[in-house]
Amino acid sequence: MSYSPDEWQAVAIAATIGKTPRRILLSGLPIVLFRSGTEIAALHDRCPHRHVELSKGKIENGEIECPYHGWRFNAAGVCTVVPGLAGAVPGYRVPRLRTVVKDGVVFVARGEPEGEPYLHCAEGQKIILKLVESSTRSTLVDTAENILDATHTHFTHKGLLRGLSNERQRVRVDVSGGPGWVEACYTGEERQHGLISRLLEGDRVKTIGRFRAPGIAELEYWGPKGLALATTFHLRQAAENQVDGIGCLIGPRGGLLDHLKSLAFRPMFRIALEQDRRVLTSASLNAAHWPEAAPIVGPLDFLRRSIEAIMAGALPPVAEKPETFYIEL
Repeated sequence: MSYSPDEWQAVAIAATIGKTPRRILLSGLPIVLFRSGTEIAALHDRCPHRHVELSKGKIENGEIECPYHGWRFNAAGVCTVVPGLAGAVPGYRVPRLRTVVKDGVVFVARGEPEGEPYLHCAEGQKIILKLVESSTRSTLVDTAENILDATHTHFTHKGLLRGLSNERQRVRVDVSGGPGWVEACYTGEERQHGLISRLLEGDRVKTIGRFRAPGIAELEYWGPKGLALATTFHLRQAAENQVDGIGCLIGPRGGLLDHLKSLAFRPMFRIALEQDRRVLTSASLNAAHWPEAAPIVGPLDFLRRSIEAIMAGALPPVAEKPETFYIEL
């Protein structure tokens, strides 16, 4: 899956970048993130001298120092110091990426994207926001579909997202889309009985699962009074078999009860993320035994073909013809 240079990509939580450099992967390309004054810089993680990882060096006065010969590079990737050189420093450079920090999340871009990056589905609203990072062995399409797939929660997340009972409800699913996005709107499921829903949510009017380019998977849970809970996951294909993500966990900001509920956000969703990580890793490792076998797109995989089309730069099939399904959840 290719990375578009003209799109912002969420790559890290800013609070995790401190006094030491941090290496991340962007479509297989190693990038080093480091603090330079009040900003976070992003350079190719390779000293042009002997190709050593700059991320294994240290930060000196806001510049990154190569651990091999001590060459230093500033936030723009310009070499400023060559230890032992008696004279002017030649114009050596390391390719840089544009960076911006939005609400604690670091975004990078290799090109010149227009405007600021999109962070989550409740921007501008009065919310409580918690951030998490994740990594799993999988593909971006499989990971996004897993996040947006309602049917696996009865098995993978039984007791956490779904109740322990086998009882199901008849639910209507309206699937629509447009350039760069597709969503499924679920109505008729008045409440989920898992632990997360009981503690953090309540009565439900609708659920929306949405995918946005370049790799954003969103879940919105709406109650009688508006948005009750939401998650926005920024996914990227870090390497061939590795998907890294930044998750925004969102709840309403009201009184003391909302604050107390927010304390359970991360612990509970980390459990759900670990459950998903295990099943995705297991599927990926097992699929390697049958490299010629393509996975079946089942009758309840409403978003799969649209997500694949969006990732290929095409219009999702439902953009021209929205679809409606009835299922039991």
